[in-house]
Amino acid sequence: MPTVSQSDDAEATDASSPVGTDMLSPVQRRTLDVLRRSGEPVIFDADFIAHLRTEMRVALDDFAARLDVDQEVFVSKHKIAGVLDCEAHHLQPDEFEWTAANAKGTVAHRAIELLISWPARRGEPTPVDLVDEALTRLADENRGISQWVNSLTAADEADVRGQTTVRVTQFLENFPPLSKRWAPITEASVRWPASGPITLSGKVDLLFGRPQGRESRKVIIDLKTGRANARHRQDLGFYALLETLVREIPPRKVATFYLDAAEAHADDVTERSLLTAMRRTLDGLNAMIELETEGRPPVKRPGSSCRWCPIADECEEGQAHLAAQRDR
Repeated sequence: MPTVSQSDDAEATDASSPVGTDMLSPVQRRTLDVLRRSGEPVIFDADFIAHLRTEMRVALDDFAARLDVDQEVFVSKHKIAGVLDCEAHHLQPDEFEWTAANAKGTVAHRAIELLISWPARRGEPTPVDLVDEALTRLADENRGISQWVNSLTAADEADVRGQTTVRVTQFLENFPPLSKRWAPITEASVRWPASGPITLSGKVDLLFGRPQGRESRKVIIDLKTGRANARHRQDLGFYALLETLVREIPPRKVATFYLDAAEAHADDVTERSLLTAMRRTLDGLNAMIELETEGRPPVKRPGSSCRWCPIADECEEGQAHLAAQRDR
Protein backbone atom coordinates (compact mmCIF):
# COMPACT_ATOMS: atom_id res chain seq x y z
CA MET A 1 0.00 0.00 0.00
CA PRO A 2 1.10 3.62 -0.45
CA THR A 3 2.90 5.00 2.58
CA VAL A 4 2.70 8.49 4.03
CA SER A 5 5.62 10.82 3.43
CA GLN A 6 6.57 13.41 6.03
CA SER A 7 7.92 15.92 3.48
CA ASP A 8 7.55 19.55 4.60
CA ASP A 9 7.68 20.87 1.05
CA ALA A 10 4.11 21.60 -0.03
CA GLU A 11 4.94 23.53 -3.19
CA ALA A 12 2.52 22.62 -5.97
CA THR A 13 1.21 19.58 -4.08
CA ASP A 14 -1.43 21.62 -2.29
CA ALA A 15 -2.40 23.28 -5.60
CA SER A 16 -2.44 26.76 -4.07
CA SER A 17 -3.91 29.35 -6.40
CA PRO A 18 -1.78 32.19 -7.79
CA VAL A 19 -4.55 34.58 -6.67
CA GLY A 20 -6.34 34.77 -3.34
CA THR A 21 -9.27 32.40 -2.92
CA ASP A 22 -11.52 35.40 -2.27
CA MET A 23 -10.93 36.31 -5.94
CA LEU A 24 -12.20 32.93 -7.17
CA SER A 25 -15.74 32.10 -8.18
CA PRO A 26 -17.57 29.28 -6.36
CA VAL A 27 -16.90 26.94 -9.31
CA GLN A 28 -13.20 27.84 -9.37
CA ARG A 29 -12.96 27.20 -5.62
CA ARG A 30 -14.62 23.84 -6.08
CA THR A 31 -12.17 22.97 -8.85
CA LEU A 32 -9.26 24.02 -6.65
CA ASP A 33 -10.52 21.74 -3.89
CA VAL A 34 -10.47 18.83 -6.36
CA LEU A 35 -6.89 19.55 -7.38
CA ARG A 36 -5.71 20.16 -3.84
CA ARG A 37 -3.81 17.44 -2.06
CA SER A 38 -5.92 15.84 0.67
CA GLY A 39 -3.80 14.76 3.62
CA GLU A 40 -0.13 13.97 3.43
CA PRO A 41 1.66 13.05 0.21
CA VAL A 42 1.84 9.33 -0.52
CA ILE A 43 4.67 7.17 -1.78
CA PHE A 44 3.80 3.90 -3.52
CA ASP A 45 5.74 0.83 -2.55
CA ALA A 46 8.68 0.38 -4.92
CA ASP A 47 8.24 -3.41 -4.96
CA PHE A 48 4.60 -3.04 -6.01
CA ILE A 49 5.57 -0.77 -8.92
CA ALA A 50 8.35 -3.13 -9.98
CA HIS A 51 5.94 -6.09 -9.85
CA LEU A 52 3.33 -4.19 -11.88
CA ARG A 53 5.84 -3.30 -14.59
CA THR A 54 7.23 -6.84 -14.70
CA GLU A 55 3.78 -8.39 -14.95
CA MET A 56 2.87 -6.06 -17.79
CA ARG A 57 6.14 -6.72 -19.61
CA VAL A 58 5.72 -10.51 -19.34
CA ALA A 59 2.09 -10.25 -20.51
CA LEU A 60 3.07 -8.16 -23.54
CA ASP A 61 5.79 -10.66 -24.45
CA ASP A 62 3.25 -13.49 -24.28
CA PHE A 63 0.81 -11.55 -26.47
CA ALA A 64 3.59 -10.65 -28.92
CA ALA A 65 4.30 -14.35 -29.46
CA ARG A 66 0.74 -14.74 -30.79
CA LEU A 67 1.10 -12.01 -33.44
CA ASP A 68 1.88 -12.52 -37.10
CA VAL A 69 5.37 -11.73 -38.34
CA ASP A 70 5.94 -7.96 -38.55
CA GLN A 71 2.50 -7.27 -37.08
CA GLU A 72 2.26 -4.24 -34.79
CA VAL A 73 -0.50 -3.44 -32.32
CA PHE A 74 -1.19 0.01 -30.92
CA VAL A 75 -3.32 0.06 -27.80
CA SER A 76 -5.22 3.20 -26.78
CA LYS A 77 -8.03 3.91 -24.35
CA HIS A 78 -10.46 4.12 -27.30
CA LYS A 79 -9.46 0.70 -28.65
CA ILE A 80 -9.71 -0.95 -25.25
CA ALA A 81 -13.10 0.58 -24.57
CA GLY A 82 -14.31 -0.27 -28.07
CA VAL A 83 -13.37 -3.93 -28.04
CA LEU A 84 -14.75 -4.44 -24.52
CA ASP A 85 -18.01 -2.68 -25.45
CA CYS A 86 -18.90 -4.42 -28.73
CA GLU A 87 -16.47 -6.60 -30.64
CA ALA A 88 -18.48 -6.42 -33.87
CA HIS A 89 -18.32 -2.62 -33.83
CA HIS A 90 -14.61 -2.74 -32.97
CA LEU A 91 -13.86 -4.68 -36.17
CA GLN A 92 -15.49 -2.11 -38.43
CA PRO A 93 -13.15 0.08 -40.53
CA ASP A 94 -12.23 3.41 -39.01
CA GLU A 95 -13.91 6.03 -41.19
CA PHE A 96 -12.97 9.05 -39.11
CA GLU A 97 -13.46 12.44 -40.71
CA TRP A 98 -12.87 15.85 -39.21
CA THR A 99 -16.00 17.85 -38.40
CA ALA A 100 -16.66 20.99 -36.38
CA ALA A 101 -18.00 18.81 -33.57
CA ASN A 102 -14.93 16.57 -33.21
CA ALA A 103 -12.36 19.26 -34.08
CA LYS A 104 -13.41 21.57 -31.27
CA GLY A 105 -11.56 19.45 -28.71
CA THR A 106 -8.27 19.60 -30.63
CA VAL A 107 -8.58 23.34 -31.22
CA ALA A 108 -9.59 23.99 -27.61
CA HIS A 109 -6.62 22.00 -26.27
CA ARG A 110 -4.26 24.04 -28.43
CA ALA A 111 -5.92 27.24 -27.19
CA ILE A 112 -5.51 26.16 -23.56
CA GLU A 113 -1.87 25.27 -24.25
CA LEU A 114 -1.37 28.81 -25.56
CA LEU A 115 -3.10 30.19 -22.47
CA ILE A 116 -0.66 28.39 -20.19
CA SER A 117 2.40 29.86 -21.92
CA TRP A 118 0.91 33.26 -22.84
CA PRO A 119 3.46 36.05 -22.09
CA ALA A 120 2.36 38.28 -19.21
CA ARG A 121 3.59 41.35 -21.09
CA ARG A 122 0.95 40.72 -23.78
CA GLY A 123 -1.89 41.09 -21.30
CA GLU A 124 -4.67 38.60 -20.55
CA PRO A 125 -5.94 36.94 -23.75
CA THR A 126 -9.64 36.52 -24.46
CA PRO A 127 -11.08 33.14 -25.48
CA VAL A 128 -11.53 34.53 -29.01
CA ASP A 129 -7.85 35.54 -29.14
CA LEU A 130 -6.78 32.06 -28.04
CA VAL A 131 -9.05 30.25 -30.49
CA ASP A 132 -7.97 32.45 -33.41
CA GLU A 133 -4.30 31.84 -32.65
CA ALA A 134 -4.89 28.10 -32.16
CA LEU A 135 -6.60 27.76 -35.54
CA THR A 136 -3.83 29.73 -37.24
CA ARG A 137 -1.15 27.50 -35.79
CA LEU A 138 -3.00 24.27 -36.55
CA ALA A 139 -3.47 25.38 -40.16
CA ASP A 140 0.32 25.82 -40.49
CA GLU A 141 1.22 22.44 -39.00
CA ASN A 142 1.99 19.31 -41.00
CA ARG A 143 -0.69 17.12 -39.44
CA GLY A 144 -4.05 15.67 -40.38
CA ILE A 145 -6.16 18.53 -39.09
CA SER A 146 -4.21 21.25 -40.94
CA GLN A 147 -5.56 20.26 -44.36
CA TRP A 148 -9.09 20.24 -42.95
CA VAL A 149 -8.68 23.68 -41.34
CA ASN A 150 -7.31 25.15 -44.55
CA SER A 151 -10.27 23.80 -46.53
CA LEU A 152 -12.97 25.34 -44.31
CA THR A 153 -15.53 27.64 -45.84
CA ALA A 154 -16.20 30.92 -44.06
CA ALA A 155 -19.39 29.50 -42.53
CA ASP A 156 -17.70 26.28 -41.38
CA GLU A 157 -14.81 28.24 -39.87
CA ALA A 158 -17.28 30.42 -37.98
CA ASP A 159 -18.96 27.24 -36.69
CA VAL A 160 -15.65 25.84 -35.44
CA ARG A 161 -14.68 29.14 -33.83
CA GLY A 162 -18.04 29.41 -32.11
CA GLN A 163 -18.06 25.89 -30.68
CA THR A 164 -14.44 26.08 -29.57
CA THR A 165 -14.78 29.52 -28.00
CA VAL A 166 -17.58 28.16 -25.83
CA ARG A 167 -15.31 25.37 -24.61
CA VAL A 168 -12.35 27.67 -23.89
CA THR A 169 -14.64 30.14 -22.10
CA GLN A 170 -15.98 27.32 -19.93
CA PHE A 171 -12.43 26.29 -19.06
CA LEU A 172 -11.48 29.85 -18.04
CA GLU A 173 -14.63 30.19 -15.95
CA ASN A 174 -14.31 26.78 -14.29
CA PHE A 175 -10.59 26.65 -13.49
CA PRO A 176 -8.66 28.96 -11.16
CA PRO A 177 -5.77 30.86 -12.77
CA LEU A 178 -3.10 28.26 -13.54
CA SER A 179 -0.03 28.64 -11.38
CA LYS A 180 3.29 27.87 -13.04
CA ARG A 181 4.19 25.99 -9.86
CA TRP A 182 1.65 23.37 -10.91
CA ALA A 183 3.80 22.62 -14.00
CA PRO A 184 0.67 22.45 -16.20
CA ILE A 185 0.94 20.56 -19.50
CA THR A 186 -1.69 19.97 -22.18
CA GLU A 187 -1.82 17.15 -24.71
CA ALA A 188 0.90 15.19 -22.88
CA SER A 189 1.72 12.06 -24.93
CA VAL A 190 2.88 8.88 -23.20
CA ARG A 191 3.98 5.57 -24.76
CA TRP A 192 5.18 2.28 -23.31
CA PRO A 193 7.24 0.19 -23.86
CA ALA A 194 9.98 1.71 -26.01
CA SER A 195 10.42 -1.44 -28.13
CA GLY A 196 8.40 -4.43 -29.26
CA PRO A 197 5.40 -5.00 -31.54
CA ILE A 198 2.84 -3.87 -28.94
CA THR A 199 2.66 -0.24 -27.86
CA LEU A 200 0.40 1.31 -25.23
CA SER A 201 -0.18 4.99 -25.96
CA GLY A 202 -2.22 7.85 -24.59
CA LYS A 203 -2.52 11.62 -24.72
CA VAL A 204 -3.63 13.38 -21.55
CA ASP A 205 -5.78 16.53 -21.86
CA LEU A 206 -4.27 18.28 -18.85
CA LEU A 207 -1.50 17.30 -16.44
CA PHE A 208 -0.49 19.10 -13.25
CA GLY A 209 2.52 18.61 -11.02
CA ARG A 210 5.77 16.72 -11.13
CA PRO A 211 7.08 14.10 -8.68
CA GLN A 212 9.62 14.92 -6.01
CA GLY A 213 11.67 11.86 -5.21
CA ARG A 214 9.10 9.08 -5.05
CA GLU A 215 6.22 11.28 -3.92
CA SER A 216 3.10 11.05 -6.09
CA ARG A 217 2.24 14.63 -7.06
CA LYS A 218 0.75 14.51 -10.54
CA VAL A 219 -2.93 15.08 -11.29
CA ILE A 220 -4.34 13.88 -14.62
CA ILE A 221 -7.44 15.66 -15.92
CA ASP A 222 -9.62 14.69 -18.86
CA LEU A 223 -11.85 17.47 -20.19
CA LYS A 224 -15.30 16.40 -21.38
CA THR A 225 -18.52 17.90 -22.66
CA GLY A 226 -21.83 16.15 -22.32
CA ARG A 227 -22.99 13.69 -19.67
CA ALA A 228 -20.92 11.71 -17.20
CA ASN A 229 -20.15 8.14 -18.22
CA ALA A 230 -18.59 5.25 -16.30
CA ARG A 231 -16.26 4.70 -19.26
CA HIS A 232 -14.57 8.05 -18.54
CA ARG A 233 -13.35 6.77 -15.17
CA GLN A 234 -12.00 3.63 -16.86
CA ASP A 235 -10.17 5.77 -19.43
CA LEU A 236 -8.46 7.63 -16.61
CA GLY A 237 -7.42 4.32 -15.08
CA PHE A 238 -5.61 3.52 -18.33
CA TYR A 239 -3.85 6.90 -18.22
CA ALA A 240 -2.78 6.31 -14.60
CA LEU A 241 -1.46 2.85 -15.47
CA LEU A 242 0.48 4.19 -18.45
CA GLU A 243 1.98 7.02 -16.40
CA THR A 244 3.06 4.48 -13.77
CA LEU A 245 4.66 2.17 -16.32
CA VAL A 246 6.62 5.03 -17.88
CA ARG A 247 7.61 7.13 -14.84
CA GLU A 248 7.53 4.40 -12.17
CA ILE A 249 5.60 6.87 -10.00
CA PRO A 250 1.79 6.85 -10.20
CA PRO A 251 -0.20 10.08 -10.33
CA ARG A 252 -1.82 10.89 -7.02
CA LYS A 253 -5.21 11.68 -8.50
CA VAL A 254 -7.22 11.48 -11.74
CA ALA A 255 -10.28 13.52 -12.58
CA THR A 256 -12.80 13.98 -15.37
CA PHE A 257 -13.93 17.59 -15.65
CA TYR A 258 -17.31 18.10 -17.31
CA LEU A 259 -17.20 21.59 -18.80
CA ASP A 260 -20.93 21.88 -19.45
CA ALA A 261 -21.83 21.00 -15.86
CA ALA A 262 -18.74 22.64 -14.28
CA GLU A 263 -18.16 19.51 -12.21
CA ALA A 264 -15.09 17.37 -11.58
CA HIS A 265 -15.35 13.67 -10.75
CA ALA A 266 -12.07 12.76 -9.10
CA ASP A 267 -10.48 9.59 -7.71
CA ASP A 268 -7.31 8.98 -5.75
CA VAL A 269 -4.96 6.54 -7.47
CA THR A 270 -4.40 3.38 -5.43
CA GLU A 271 -2.73 0.03 -5.86
CA ARG A 272 -6.17 -1.50 -6.36
CA SER A 273 -7.13 0.98 -9.10
CA LEU A 274 -3.85 0.36 -10.92
CA LEU A 275 -4.34 -3.41 -10.78
CA THR A 276 -7.91 -3.00 -12.06
CA ALA A 277 -6.64 -0.87 -14.94
CA MET A 278 -3.97 -3.43 -15.76
CA ARG A 279 -6.47 -6.32 -15.87
CA ARG A 280 -8.84 -4.30 -18.08
CA THR A 281 -6.01 -3.35 -20.44
CA LEU A 282 -4.83 -6.94 -20.77
CA ASP A 283 -8.40 -8.19 -21.27
CA GLY A 284 -8.86 -5.68 -24.06
CA LEU A 285 -5.54 -6.54 -25.69
CA ASN A 286 -6.30 -10.25 -25.51
CA ALA A 287 -9.66 -9.69 -27.22
CA MET A 288 -8.00 -7.56 -29.93
CA ILE A 289 -5.51 -10.32 -30.75
CA GLU A 290 -8.17 -13.04 -30.70
CA LEU A 291 -10.34 -11.07 -33.12
CA GLU A 292 -7.78 -9.44 -35.41
CA THR A 293 -5.05 -12.10 -35.52
CA GLU A 294 -6.56 -15.42 -34.50
CA GLY A 295 -9.91 -15.02 -36.24
CA ARG A 296 -12.31 -15.54 -33.35
CA PRO A 297 -15.88 -14.54 -34.29
CA PRO A 298 -16.87 -11.26 -32.61
CA VAL A 299 -19.41 -11.00 -29.82
CA LYS A 300 -22.11 -8.37 -30.19
CA ARG A 301 -22.74 -6.32 -27.07
CA PRO A 302 -25.44 -3.69 -27.69
CA GLY A 303 -24.90 -0.39 -25.92
CA SER A 304 -24.46 3.33 -26.40
CA SER A 305 -22.15 2.79 -29.40
CA CYS A 306 -25.11 1.39 -31.38
CA ARG A 307 -26.19 4.98 -32.07
CA TRP A 308 -23.21 5.56 -34.38
CA CYS A 309 -22.30 2.00 -35.38
CA PRO A 310 -21.97 1.58 -39.19
CA ILE A 311 -23.63 -1.85 -39.06
CA ALA A 312 -26.50 -0.89 -36.75
CA ASP A 313 -29.10 -1.10 -39.54
CA GLU A 314 -28.32 -4.79 -40.16
CA CYS A 315 -27.69 -5.79 -36.53
CA GLU A 316 -30.72 -7.36 -34.84
CA GLU A 317 -29.25 -6.97 -31.38
CA GLY A 318 -28.41 -3.33 -32.02
CA GLN A 319 -31.85 -2.55 -33.44
CA ALA A 320 -33.53 -4.18 -30.43
CA HIS A 321 -31.37 -2.13 -28.07
CA LEU A 322 -32.11 1.15 -29.88
CA ALA A 323 -35.84 0.39 -29.92
CA ALA A 324 -35.79 -0.29 -26.19
CA GLN A 325 -33.99 3.01 -25.62
CA ARG A 326 -36.60 4.90 -27.65
CA ASP A 327 -39.44 3.30 -25.68
CA ARG A 328 -38.12 4.47 -22.32
